[in-house]
Amino acid sequence: MRLPGEPEGVQLSTQVLAVGEEFEPPGARDFDLPAIFAGVTKPMLLVVASVVIIALFFLLSTRKSQLVPGKFQFLGESVYNIGRNTIAREQIGAKEFRPFVPLIVSLFTFVLVNNIYGIVPVIQFPTMSQIGFPLALALLVVYPVYHFVGIRKFGLGGYLKNQLFPPGAPKLVYLLLAPIEFFSKFVVNPLTLAVRVFAAMFAGHMLILVFALSGEFLLVYGDGLLKAVAGLSFLAVIAITFLEALIMSIQAYIFALLSASYIGMALAADH
Repeated sequence: MRLPGEPEGVQLSTQVLAVGEEFEPPGARDFDLPAIFAGVTKPMLLVVASVVIIALFFLLSTRKSQLVPGKFQFLGESVYNIGRNTIAREQIGAKEFRPFVPLIVSLFTFVLVNNIYGIVPVIQFPTMSQIGFPLALALLVVYPVYHFVGIRKFGLGGYLKNQLFPPGAPKLVYLLLAPIEFFSKFVVNPLTLAVRVFAAMFAGHMLILVFALSGEFLLVYGDGLLKAVAGLSFLAVIAITFLEALIMSIQAYIFALLSASYIGMALAADH
């Protein structure tokens, strides 16, 4: 038996028979999906599909806008409001947030859809559980944007001064503080932004795999009470799935929130 959306390596029954009825737990290898055609993998297709889904969602929700919104229009406006007012306006500031609203809304919805894939039947794979995708967002989108807007506003020298030499500290302290600030803002921030969402999606999906496959193992090869334990394992899968849905939404929100926060800090004169 194989979970929908999982690679050929995750086939518990054949694995168990091959090793003499010994449970072989899932691992990182099960996230390395084979190419479907011409080097294109399932996560690549899901990322492209997410862009189409998001575009259609906003196009359809705003197609017949009314003063008193219907349910679908209300949903679209609610998602937009989270990105615009709850995240961008609060983190960047009321005076400068408007140009960044499309970016923040796009980041929020993009990460959210690619996370939610993990609990969608048949698909069952969160693309953000592969480190390359969140790294690309952090290093190729968020990182250059917040440094660029800071340099554009203050000039290279003024921006570096704001980032590396927080006002109010004794001059000798800057000998220690400046390298720490540089490492934090130019190295750590983009990496932790990517690793945070990756680790959450990887760990959550791994938990679902462990309980699902162990439940199947106990149901097929267990005796007596072990079969009852298999039922508990399947109940755990359901509970973890609901918890994972919450975590997926929170991680998308946090990714967009931190991205807006970095932009806000780059535009602030004092830190």
